[in-house]
Amino acid sequence: MTKKKRNILSKLYIGIIFTFLYAPIAVLIAYSFNDGKTSVWKGFTFRWYVELFQDSSIMTALYNTLIIAVLAAVISTILGTAAAIGIYNFKGTPRKLIQTVSNIPIINPEIVTGVSLMLLFTFLGRMLNFEMGFVTVLLSHVGFCTPYVILSVTPKLRQMDNHVYEAALDLGCGQWQAFYKVVLFELLPGILSGFLISFTYSLDDFVISYFTRGSKFQTLPIEIYTMLKKRISPKINALSAILFVVILTVLIITNIHDARVEKRNKENHGGTV
Repeated sequence: MTKKKRNILSKLYIGIIFTFLYAPIAVLIAYSFNDGKTSVWKGFTFRWYVELFQDSSIMTALYNTLIIAVLAAVISTILGTAAAIGIYNFKGTPRKLIQTVSNIPIINPEIVTGVSLMLLFTFLGRMLNFEMGFVTVLLSHVGFCTPYVILSVTPKLRQMDNHVYEAALDLGCGQWQAFYKVVLFELLPGILSGFLISFTYSLDDFVISYFTRGSKFQTLPIEIYTMLKKRISPKINALSAILFVVILTVLIITNIHDARVEKRNKENHGGTV
């Protein structure tokens, strides 16, 4: 097989994979503009987008989901970055042991995590007299998002030159100043990746939220699940389309920023050499 044929087959294979992955999303977005409630196309309309923003239950669930996702991503990014730095400072067996323990929430099935957290919060609720709701969902999301941040930041720590921090101290920086200007700058791509992963996982979570939300707090995935008992409204198609476009935009902006940073680093490195 010639090189040209291999290139054509590889491009065809990639095209088939991407079509398989994104065709359902394209259909969903298209039907968010369908004037009918069924899969039969009855004309173009923005009706479902208008009704979406007028539905108080969906908008409340969306607001709760976004608040939880942002707070969980911020808190888990801070905790995960600090934990990754702390784990990296260990050597040998202790480091491997702690890394293994930190990976357990990722490997552990969500149903097990959700039920165990529900039992924990129920026990604490009886002791401290509180009900499950916003706080318990937030704590649960921070718990399962933090290991992903650790996984994102750790490779950047391994790539970083340890002598750079010491050089910053020798050049007059204080410990916090050297950490902020040198270490965080080197870890920034991993920190940003961990933040985005945490935000996405928190936004999408259903199982753990379902077990830890209590009876009054509602998130968007659970709101959609309750609609399955009747019939999913086309408003959900509109909402899904908006979420997909927002996340896609964030990813594009992030990739453009990373590409520019990488290009700038290569130019600086080439200039110094």
